[in-house]
Amino acid sequence: MITVTDLGLQYGGSVLFSHADLQFTRGNCYGIIGANGAGKSTFLKILSGEIESTSGSVSILPDIRMSVLKQDQNQYDAYSVMDTVIMGNLRLYEIGKEKEALYAKEEMTDEDGVRACELEEEYAELGGWEAESDASRILQGLGIGVALHQTQMADLDGRLKVKVLLAQALFGNPDLLLLDEPTNNLDIAAVNWLEDFLLDFPGTVIVVSHDRHFLNTICTHIVDIDYGKIKMYVGNYDFWYESSQLIQQLVRNQNKRNEEKIKELQEFISRFSANKSKSKQATARRKLLDKLTVEELPASSRRYPYVAFSPDREVGKDILFVTDVSKTIDGVKVLDHVSFTVEHGDKIAFVGENENGQTALFKILAGELEPDEGTVKWGQTATFSYFPKDNTPYFQDNEDNLVQWLRQYSKDPHETYLRGFLGRMLFSGDEVYKPVKVLSGGEKVRCMLSRMMLSGANVLLLDQPTNHLDLESIAAVNNGLESVKCNVLLACHDHQLVETVANRILCFNDDGTVTDYRMDYDSYLEKAQAAQEE
Repeated sequence: MITVTDLGLQYGGSVLFSHADLQFTRGNCYGIIGANGAGKSTFLKILSGEIESTSGSVSILPDIRMSVLKQDQNQYDAYSVMDTVIMGNLRLYEIGKEKEALYAKEEMTDEDGVRACELEEEYAELGGWEAESDASRILQGLGIGVALHQTQMADLDGRLKVKVLLAQALFGNPDLLLLDEPTNNLDIAAVNWLEDFLLDFPGTVIVVSHDRHFLNTICTHIVDIDYGKIKMYVGNYDFWYESSQLIQQLVRNQNKRNEEKIKELQEFISRFSANKSKSKQATARRKLLDKLTVEELPASSRRYPYVAFSPDREVGKDILFVTDVSKTIDGVKVLDHVSFTVEHGDKIAFVGENENGQTALFKILAGELEPDEGTVKWGQTATFSYFPKDNTPYFQDNEDNLVQWLRQYSKDPHETYLRGFLGRMLFSGDEVYKPVKVLSGGEKVRCMLSRMMLSGANVLLLDQPTNHLDLESIAAVNNGLESVKCNVLLACHDHQLVETVANRILCFNDDGTVTDYRMDYDSYLEKAQAAQEE
């Protein structure tokens, strides 16, 4: 369906990738991976024709209808939700509007009648009579109810707009789907629906995602952008990861054997080259030595931050008591008499579509928001550190550089210590003197994680800590939270992280209530699925 030949791209003299030869065929799903800045989204834009490559070519079979997930949330503010989705097949939308204009005329000419017949025929061929029902099915699958289908896009919040744009990309049975981070801002139910949709999709899917579970579920191939190259591998993300680690280890082992052999030969040559009786052997070994090379491992663009939490002291018997907490925000009751107790060893995941309720409760627990009703009581030995969903107040208009910013949270103020700590969080060299107000989203998240690690808290409150992170950083956060010996309260869209970290689930329902499940995440999902099918 798509053939990529000798593709290369340069930005300001820097080569993102070069000499890429790939083929994308019907019925397969390709996950594009690589470190932040490797060129994943850029490669997708080249495939879609939005930007041009420096060298090489991209050819697409004729009569292929491509659908691309739009990134501008405000692009369709002048349209209704339903019209925005149907515009996923722009030709169908235009025919529908032209038909409406013709039939709205008080008197139709003969030419109008002929044109109307032509439009009706094409409209039917494109599935126009089922368009609204198909669009509605997709919208509902992504969690947008029928009551919102005729709402103006301008009246929706950003999270819902993202869902509508995703519905637009999926609408109309395209041959080729290009999706850049389609699971961003999707709740678990919507992600599960999208996985099922893509598994049944007959065309070709090319997707950029930082969600490991999502990639494992849907991908038949992995396209890895690293070492300045683009390579394709058969299998899902876990298969690629295990294979890549094995290959790296094999190369390292071979290099080690070669180094040992080189050392042995060099010692022999140095000992016997002056000895006439051994000179022939020394010469032979010198020729062998010339053939031996230590293969240099290519410098990967992937970097893994060091994420580890160390509580200053163990928490006592009493940790946290939440009793009958209620909260109304902008006229909506997001928390309704919520009660639960945190016990030793609890690592609790907040799930469900009521994310406003989750964030409100985090703010109440952190003392940033007062409940309308109810109480929150922390145990005397409990100390918490809070990772907010919106970290803007920590960085906006802040002139501090990274070292200065981190110093305010560190018991050790020395620059050597702070620079070493920042180095482990992937801030190296002069980067540590960069003003924090200009940091990227992922860099800010790493700063907030650094702040938490320096706190020594024995209860961690994390509201969407993986937003803006690449796969490597998400894996590091996953490992850190999985291994820490303290209580964790966590809201996160990363399925694999929630499943491996949480041993208890709090489901935030749309009516503001919370249901407590003392089980791991996959068990909760099975239970929720069984309840839906009853």
